[in-house]
Amino acid sequence: MAARYRVFIMPRLMGSLAALASLPVYLLLRGVPSEIEIVAFCWLVTPLLVVYYLVRTGRYETANVLSSLSLTALVFLVAVFAGGIGSFAATWLVVAPLEAALSGSRRVVLMSAAFSTAAALLLFVLGTAGYLRPAEMHEALAAFAIVSALLYAAGLTLGAVTLVHAGALLLGAEESRYQFLVRNMTDVIVRYGRGGSVTFASPAAETLFGIPINELSGDGVFGRVHVADRPAFLATLADAARSGEVRSLEFRIQRNVGARRPGQFVWIEMRCRPFECQPGGRGKTDHDVVAVLRDISERKTQEDALDAARLEFEQASAAKSRFIATIGHELRTPLNAIIGFSEMLTNSVLKISGSDQVEYAKLINGSGRHLLSVVNGMLDASKIKAGHFELALERFVPAPTIENCIDLLALQAREGGIELRVRVAQNLPEITADKRAFSQILINLISNAIKFTPRGGCVTIGASCDGPSLVVTVEDTGVGIEQDDLARLGEAFFQARARHDCRTDGLGLGLSIVKGLVKLHDGEVDIRSRVGEGTRVSIRLPVRQEGDRTPIEPVKPVTESYRDHLGVSNEWVRKSA
Repeated sequence: MAARYRVFIMPRLMGSLAALASLPVYLLLRGVPSEIEIVAFCWLVTPLLVVYYLVRTGRYETANVLSSLSLTALVFLVAVFAGGIGSFAATWLVVAPLEAALSGSRRVVLMSAAFSTAAALLLFVLGTAGYLRPAEMHEALAAFAIVSALLYAAGLTLGAVTLVHAGALLLGAEESRYQFLVRNMTDVIVRYGRGGSVTFASPAAETLFGIPINELSGDGVFGRVHVADRPAFLATLADAARSGEVRSLEFRIQRNVGARRPGQFVWIEMRCRPFECQPGGRGKTDHDVVAVLRDISERKTQEDALDAARLEFEQASAAKSRFIATIGHELRTPLNAIIGFSEMLTNSVLKISGSDQVEYAKLINGSGRHLLSVVNGMLDASKIKAGHFELALERFVPAPTIENCIDLLALQAREGGIELRVRVAQNLPEITADKRAFSQILINLISNAIKFTPRGGCVTIGASCDGPSLVVTVEDTGVGIEQDDLARLGEAFFQARARHDCRTDGLGLGLSIVKGLVKLHDGEVDIRSRVGEGTRVSIRLPVRQEGDRTPIEPVKPVTESYRDHLGVSNEWVRKSA
């Protein structure tokens, strides 16, 4: 537009000023001017007025219309005095539309052509009617007209060349700017045709897809969209083309990792809208859609991390709620017993016999021990989770420790009407482990098996050596565990639902402690269960035996009258260590 302003202003300004400056010389040589000469020189002021109007208002098209009108009026007046339509001045009527063409406006060209046509018709009518008298040809004026026409035509030509040059420079500058933007932006611009076929892709597509741009033409992009995302991909493009509004979609594409080898899928965000050739909707196609593609894999990773953190927080909150509910129940029951029986013992009004006092003291002692086990369980679980549980590793034979743990729980099993069976292989090797932690693992597993086994059931404890590992199993014929609960076993304060949703005593820390202690020993825990048939828990601990060692004498079955009285049966399995 600045170039058009310069092309419009400079010829008119310089031409008018040059003509006015030459007026005294012309008058000096010519003498008194004629009427037509007076009209011609008066017209020289008109371009200056039009330039002033443009500078003051900025109305480019209106200024062009006024310039064409003034030029046509001047030519008409000169032609009237010069002899009408056949005079030398009438040819200037063709110049007015040519001058208007430089405006770049169809409206200005049409109006200028209308002015010239009207002036030519009017001259023809006046000449035909005899209103115009033939004028004498002034050679000086004719020469001046010819020279001025040549100069004016040269000015128009230079103006046209200037506009063409300015347009080429602007086009090159715009092209360079858009090329710079397209080549340096990380987002990919894609134009889709019918059926999602690619008709254009920006250079950034090579980085996003890992292939040359020419391979994306046609169905190159669609072929790399994840199969599960293809329906949504096509539906989004069709919806954008049909509705005329911006649509967005997140989907997965397969990126090549080099040498035309397909790699993993990455997440892409696509924002698309109908393609328009010109502003205002002109040139709009029925199916073409332009889209911007952006790699959002990093954002998806962050979202997954946030989801995992939120889930972890929710689980921690649920665990805290379970802890408060469970610990409140587990502490309130023994504390009520301790407070109640201690008040009875200290009440001097009540006459309590010696045997009742002993019974009450035993109940207080049992409740206190239960409280101590609850506190110890919470402390152990807390230490294991915080990584502060210290192992006192030592080498020992596991069979005697297993027998001792069974003896501690034999009375509980007998009172519950449950049979304990022991299957410990002979020649078990020494293991390197924390003996107290090993005992705690066994006690927790056996007590859980007894707790969830109904009267008349059976709990089997086995131990054997499987290559470089010691395998200890505790199997019961209890109520079993549902599959939904089986995956959550080992979470702190979680208790599997027993049959008929009956609540069992305990904090739900036993198996959690077992898993933590086994993991500290670099071992593994395997749990298998069927509802109504029972549960089998196996722990596998590394033997960590260095060098060749002589086989240890097998541990003989314990046959004391105490264990016989409790009904613990030994079934020794001969298996090489």
